[in-house]
Amino acid sequence: MNTIHILDCTLRDGGYCNEWRFGLDNIKRIISGLVEANVEIIECGFLTNKYEYKSNTTLFNSVEEIASVIPENRQGKIFVAMVNYGEYDVDRLPARNSSSIDGLRVAFHKKNRHAALEFCKRVREKGYLVFVQAMVSLSYTDDEFLDTIRCVNDINPYSFYIVDSFGMMKEKDLTRLFYMIEHNLNPDIWIGFHSHNNMQLAYSNAQKLTMVQTNRNLIVDSSIYGMGRGAGNLNTEIFVEYLNENYGKDYRLKPILTIIDEIINAFYQQNYWGYSLPNYISASHNAHPNYASYLNDKNTLTYEDMNNIFDMMDEEKRVSYDKAYIEDLYLQYMALGNENEAHKAELYKCISGKTVVLIAPGKSSTDERDLILGYPNKGVVYISVNFSYPECNTDFIFVSNLRRFNELAETHKSNCIVTSNISDNNVYYKTKYGDLLNAEEAVADNAGLMAIRFLINFGAKRIMLAGFDGYSFDARENYGNSDMAFVTKRNLLEAMNLGMTKVLTDYRKMIDIQFLTTPKHVLFRS
Repeated sequence: MNTIHILDCTLRDGGYCNEWRFGLDNIKRIISGLVEANVEIIECGFLTNKYEYKSNTTLFNSVEEIASVIPENRQGKIFVAMVNYGEYDVDRLPARNSSSIDGLRVAFHKKNRHAALEFCKRVREKGYLVFVQAMVSLSYTDDEFLDTIRCVNDINPYSFYIVDSFGMMKEKDLTRLFYMIEHNLNPDIWIGFHSHNNMQLAYSNAQKLTMVQTNRNLIVDSSIYGMGRGAGNLNTEIFVEYLNENYGKDYRLKPILTIIDEIINAFYQQNYWGYSLPNYISASHNAHPNYASYLNDKNTLTYEDMNNIFDMMDEEKRVSYDKAYIEDLYLQYMALGNENEAHKAELYKCISGKTVVLIAPGKSSTDERDLILGYPNKGVVYISVNFSYPECNTDFIFVSNLRRFNELAETHKSNCIVTSNISDNNVYYKTKYGDLLNAEEAVADNAGLMAIRFLINFGAKRIMLAGFDGYSFDARENYGNSDMAFVTKRNLLEAMNLGMTKVLTDYRKMIDIQFLTTPKHVLFRS
């Protein structure tokens, strides 16, 4: 009969949700709670040279720093940390002693497997339990996986892992890899399983693994409340209950629920993790979840668009996140459409030399409607951005966001100036998407800024901005119409406000730009 242990990775994998800033007191409380819950293996965080150590985080530079958060009474629990191969100098690792971690989990990609296994060998020679983490296990061919197993046997570590890095592993994939390991791995090496929940299969796969016929000892990774990047991980609280009911284990659920209530839920409210269509799409393409996060943060794409962009990706680029690559791919995709300039001369005559009231959907467009409606309208062109302004009929609607375009009534579309990424040809004018971009990453294709660039190109004399408020951390405060609200990351909102301020300041040097309504988060720099 096999022995099943849980390895809780909240303080390491969960750190992707809060930049590992758990707070020193919370780190100690989470570890103590897991000890009280009788979880056998507790991962304290990353051991890394990549980041400077701060006591409120779980990014440690030395095992001595990790020792400071481990309780004196270990109650027989195993304490570990993870090393991403290439991010820590093994020469800095002291010999194992009783005051710090018991083991290291070494994570590596296929291309680095032989060098990483040499690293594992040196870690084991220093007395540590070694957990070998072959990331993106499904990226290996059978021959490559068997070769890796043979090399692992030479090291004889504590455990060898199946790693479902992108949350796409089906039951048949799991059992195929398990029995390949079962039949070829040294019998005293434990088999581990680390999963993500992109396709909602983490729990069922974990259950399947507990049911396999084997005498081999098993480790299953989980995190409290499923805390983890993107779709998250297997939930510790759910899995301990399952093992208690079906395998006679004696985990205590109450300490874990207390941690959720008093610590983890606050992080969840700040930065949601869990199932989403973008995470599903990334998993279905066997791609790194950060690609899904990047595309989703744009708030400009339909899910079909996202899927199309993943279809464009090179196979070898999918495994490791490359921000420059996905930025370029996104811009390529958005620039695929054709222009339609049949009304160019007519539109130029309408805009050139004129004052334009440009209305974005910020909350001030509703709160200060009287300012907008009371502005002298003789010889003034009114253009709304990505929405039909409900207070008056504008001359045109500028749209660069396909989601927003699809929300417009059909009667408004013939009045639209759109960018070339929008495929509908029943519009007034279609301009080249790439010509309206700016150099600030966070707002490179911000619709309001693209509209201003368009008006500059068409010779407008003055632009009066309404509803250009910037972005509040409270999503309900961002739009006059609450249906348009979206939730995004705090640091991204900050970058968007800074980016808009910079670009507006630059554009003001090219054309007279003034605020008609009061901006809340974006100003001109002097």
